[in-house]
Amino acid sequence: MMNGISGWFRQFCAKLSAGLQHFMAGRYGMDRLNMTILCVGLAASLLSMVFQQSGWYLLFFLLSYGMMLWAIFRSLSRNTYKRYQENRKFQQMVTRVTDREHRYYDCPKCRQVVRVPRGKGKISITCPRCGEKFVKKS
Repeated sequence: MMNGISGWFRQFCAKLSAGLQHFMAGRYGMDRLNMTILCVGLAASLLSMVFQQSGWYLLFFLLSYGMMLWAIFRSLSRNTYKRYQENRKFQQMVTRVTDREHRYYDCPKCRQVVRVPRGKGKISITCPRCGEKFVKKS
């Protein structure tokens, strides 16, 4: 009796997994930006429980559901190129904030991002893309 139930359950899980894989084919899925959005949504949900008796409750409540819906939208989206670009920009922003050894500047001519070492004083920077020279403090 037990073997029949466990076999049925294994078969059911395999069919469910195959169906989910078929549904997600061509969709974007999860990435680091989605995980960050979900964490912010979870934090807003917890804050809405903490501030339940004050006027902040509604703000945190709506923020938590908005973030959760945004994460679901991004993971089920079929526009994978756009979601990839959003995640790439997010990753670049995180790198810029956490990189303590370099400064990042945009070329005034072509907007190429140029990375230079910190603490070198005023330096002349040459853009690798267009060759424009500009002076900035590192």
